[in-house]
Parts: sequence; C-alpha cells; structure tokens
Amino acid sequence: MTAIETVPEITTLTYERDLFDSDVRIVAGVDEVGRGALAGPLVAAAVILPPLPELMREAGFWSTVKDSKTIPAARRELLAAGIMERAVCWATAGIDVEELDDLGVGAANRIAMERAVLALDPEPEVLLIDAMTIDSSIWQIGIIDGDALSLSVAAASIVAKVTRDAIMVDFDATHPVYGFARHKGYGVPTHLAALREHGPCTLHRRSFAPVRLAGSDGPHEP
Repeated sequence: MTAIETVPEITTLTYERDLFDSDVRIVAGVDEVGRGALAGPLVAAAVILPPLPELMREAGFWSTVKDSKTIPAARRELLAAGIMERAVCWATAGIDVEELDDLGVGAANRIAMERAVLALDPEPEVLLIDAMTIDSSIWQIGIIDGDALSLSVAAASIVAKVTRDAIMVDFDATHPVYGFARHKGYGVPTHLAALREHGPCTLHRRSFAPVRLAGSDGPHEP
C-alpha cells in the first residue's frame, strides 16, 4: 500500500487568502523588533511573499514560518535566509539610538516601518501590520498579534529579529561589558547590573528610565 503524501497546512494564510481572492496581488507584511530594549536600534522589516500558488508549492517551508518570538535563534537564522531567498521583495530599516531618543519610541516605531515599506519594489497594494497602522496612502490592515496570525507579518518579524540580533552581536565586540550578544539590549537582570556598574554607553537609550537612572550616578563608558 502506497502512503499518501500530505501537504503541510499553512495556518497563517487567512488574511492573505482573503486579499488574493479579492484580486489583490502584492501584499506586504510589516513588523518591528527592539521597541522595548534599553540599548541598540529599533529595526523594522517589510516582506512581500510570493503568489499563493508558489507558497503552496513550498508549503513545507512556509508552514514553519511563525512568530519570531516562538522560534529558537539558530532556527530563526535559517528561516530568515529562506524567506529572503523566496520573497518577491524584502527590506529593513532602522532607527538608531539618538534618533529614537529624539522622536520617542512610538514615533520611531512607525517611522521605521514606513522606511521599510518605502524601500520595497514593487510597491505593495496592501500592508498587513502588526498591531498598528502607519502614515501611508497604501491600504493597510493592523492586526493584533499579527506575527502569530499572518504569514506575511510572521516573515517580517523573523527578518527584523535576525537583522537586529546581528547588529547587537556586533555591538558586543565594541562594548563587551554589557553582554549585548546575550540579551540583545533588553532589560534583563545582568544588563541592569552592568548598567549600574558601568553606567550607560553611547548605545543606550537615554530616554528610557532605567538608563537615565543609571546615568545619574554611574561612570560612563565611551
């Protein structure tokens, strides 16, 4: 008896299918990472997935693309490479620490997404965005928990996360006392302890209270 080959189900395609059924052809998912970190940039990514027939031909790959927070780091890197190779187009954009402190984190979040979208070619017909909308004339849909519910947003979350993680690993080489390679700039206990001991460096967000408080009485590393 011959075994029946089953096609993996892509459970996060509901939004995309509905749009494709409405004759929309170019859909971009948009997400960001680093909003809550105490150090390093905020990074957004925008990803245009292949048409539905191509997605289904590689359902085995796309069915493994989930919210980046649920995927181990080594697996995320492999998935990011696969997404970049298969996507129609993808782009990332960052807001550095100085600009973020000037803008505020909410505005920085929107602007990073807007820059990533503007870098796409072709221009999307519809944007699927995690939990918000941006300043754009393109039709957009904000989806709460979008990185868990939309394949396009999940793909963007992985690309953004892997991009930002690589930046923080590079920063670890120039600022080793903070442990950026381990915690990627988030406010874990070891990072807070390093802030108290060494004070903030140029990569820390001075507009964030833990950094501001650490800088009020601690030494500053250049």
